[in-house]
Amino acid sequence: MNPADTAAPRLLDGPADALGSVVLAHGVGAPMDSPFMAAIASGLAQHGWRVLRFEFAYMARQRILERRQGPDRMPVLQEALREQVQLERRLNPNLPLFIGGKSMGGRVASLLLDELAASYGVRGCLCLGYPFHPPGKPLQLRTEHLATLQTPALILQGERDSFGRREEVDSYSLSPQIQLRWIPSGDHSFKPTRSSGVSEAENWNTAVKFSDQFLRLLLG
Repeated sequence: MNPADTAAPRLLDGPADALGSVVLAHGVGAPMDSPFMAAIASGLAQHGWRVLRFEFAYMARQRILERRQGPDRMPVLQEALREQVQLERRLNPNLPLFIGGKSMGGRVASLLLDELAASYGVRGCLCLGYPFHPPGKPLQLRTEHLATLQTPALILQGERDSFGRREEVDSYSLSPQIQLRWIPSGDHSFKPTRSSGVSEAENWNTAVKFSDQFLRLLLG
């Protein structure tokens, strides 16, 4: 497929003179324009980044059919992200390029990170709430590739994320290329407890701050 012909729905935030481009994928159950995705995209855009959100085919079908659709198989999801990276590199050949996503979207990005770094010069990856394991199934780990990553990645994780709590994640063997930052009292979408004294919006802003710091560091 010619990457310019991709039909995936897309949303773009950021200035014309952006520092770099971030291709950002959504999670399993919420679309590219969910409040979480909108907050991260607009926050990064305010810091000077071009943020491209796109929708996987199953989520686009869900919009049309107005009923929940299960995600496509991983190879289909990976090819969708490849196509978006190809298109972004073609449209902005000289702009520093990064990838990432929310939960499943971040997992897809991390699985392709080294490949896309070699093929398209992708400099790093943002994982916003990484699904280390399904909730309640701590032995079903999705970490094998994370031990050998050669390209920088930032994982932002809520301290009480049921997909990987702090005490669990601290025991995993992760590549030295991975930075791990914790969102105070956050769940899988960084929502804190009422007793924490922190608001959801504040945690989203913290995620944007950590992401911006990471991306700028990779610019050198």
